[in-house]
Amino acid sequence: MIRAVAFDIGETLIRDDRGWGAWADWLDVSRHTLSALVGAVVAQGRDNADALRLVRPDIDIEAERAAMERAGRGESLDESDLYPDVRPSLVALREAGIRVVVAGNQTRRAGELLRALDLPVDALAVSGEWGVAKPAPSFFARTIELAGAAADEVLYVGDHPQNDVVPAARAGMRTAHLRRGPLGHLWADSEYARAADWRIGSLAELANLFLPE
Repeated sequence: MIRAVAFDIGETLIRDDRGWGAWADWLDVSRHTLSALVGAVVAQGRDNADALRLVRPDIDIEAERAAMERAGRGESLDESDLYPDVRPSLVALREAGIRVVVAGNQTRRAGELLRALDLPVDALAVSGEWGVAKPAPSFFARTIELAGAAADEVLYVGDHPQNDVVPAARAGMRTAHLRRGPLGHLWADSEYARAADWRIGSLAELANLFLPE
């Protein structure tokens, strides 16, 4: 029985377009170029932040992020960054009696912005607040605590097979791979994605699994 569903954030709940566009503008490179580099590192199975390192090999990402904030060009999120199926699907899950939580690799600032969107969730946390990030086992241990249920009663949903599906399953959780965003599409037919308990193309599909017949 699934008592709680935990969601990844980037390319699961929100589009990453705005963030990458801001980085391209800050580094004075075309958005098309940075987008292509993100695709290239994703295809190689690398950290997508390596795209920034290809543009500027000596970059200190955290220092640059802080500089962007000071310049008034820091992280921002609004309703337009949410995928259209997010709010209705989260509401449907809660109405079905499922506890809904959000836990992903994001900065503290992103956590603040997400809370400001007032999503219909029971709890929300980000790696920047926890001091630990996926795919570390301790991240998923914290996620299980946030979900407030036994590990095998928690479903983790994400687009990244190796960062989401595999480590969540190792933590004893159930898993759903979402075919969304560059990673979700590129690795949709990988052995890691096929190992998920469910493979879905939208959050609406997930919500339908738990609706009473």
